[in-house]
Amino acid sequence: MSAAEPPGDGDDQLLVVIDPVARRSDGESVRIAKDVLSAGAHAKICLPDTPEEFARALSRRGARRPVVVGDDHALLRAVAQLHRERELAAGVLSLIPVGAAHALEVAHALGVPRGAVAAARTALDGAVRRLDLLVDDSDGVVLGRLRIPAPPPPPPGSGTPHAGVTAVWDTCRSLVTSLVRPAPVAATTNPGTHRLRIEADGVLLSDLDTPVRDLSVTSQGGGGLADVVVRTGSGEDVTAEAKAVTVSGADFRYRADIQTGGPVRTRTWTVRAGAWGLMLPGPASAGAAAGARW
Repeated sequence: MSAAEPPGDGDDQLLVVIDPVARRSDGESVRIAKDVLSAGAHAKICLPDTPEEFARALSRRGARRPVVVGDDHALLRAVAQLHRERELAAGVLSLIPVGAAHALEVAHALGVPRGAVAAARTALDGAVRRLDLLVDDSDGVVLGRLRIPAPPPPPPGSGTPHAGVTAVWDTCRSLVTSLVRPAPVAATTNPGTHRLRIEADGVLLSDLDTPVRDLSVTSQGGGGLADVVVRTGSGEDVTAEAKAVTVSGADFRYRADIQTGGPVRTRTWTVRAGAWGLMLPGPASAGAAAGARW
């Protein structure tokens, strides 16, 4: 799981955790990153093969500063682990981005340099940037952008009426339902939309009677606020800045950075200002994350 590397000339103590996907996808970039880091610091190299070994390596880091070699999934795994341990605010992370382009969008939006050499040098000599974190009420984390996109269209034939005995049963069930409670608005009147109640800091942005095509909640990077955009079925955008966003309604799924969550019926996301630290290029580039485009 781990391998010792010759100590570098620096006094920094690093724990370099190399994700197995990175080792398989780009071994050359991994080797370059190891060489640069080991030349500039006392680096302990860990080669976990499973998520459990990854978590174990981080939890046993001691005084060493963690450096993750991998893609957005590896970065999210590290942040989530340290958040669960309630040790995220006390330290700082570095990332050497290695992986497919589509799996590095979060890292590059945060301002992590492209290329193993530049990222490794930043891990050694960069500046710590405190970043906001979106945390939900199940302790999940979002580094940059949360989305609730339009639901997929119903499969072909799903609306075909039944025949025979089944049709009679459906008719009876519909009649009983209509007598018990008012019939809901048919979803087919606005295909590709949600019926959601969306609140930003307690202010109602959209209620269940307004079809919603898309919701996005994007961290501003610093300052403790998130940008909220609700796109309605009519094409209108409702925008706000908020510290907390609550969504409720019928079962919905959401996209947190590159991971999918749900289905849930209610969820609240809260911005934690400056909750985690990431090594980024020097002070001249300190605003990169705040101006990121998600």
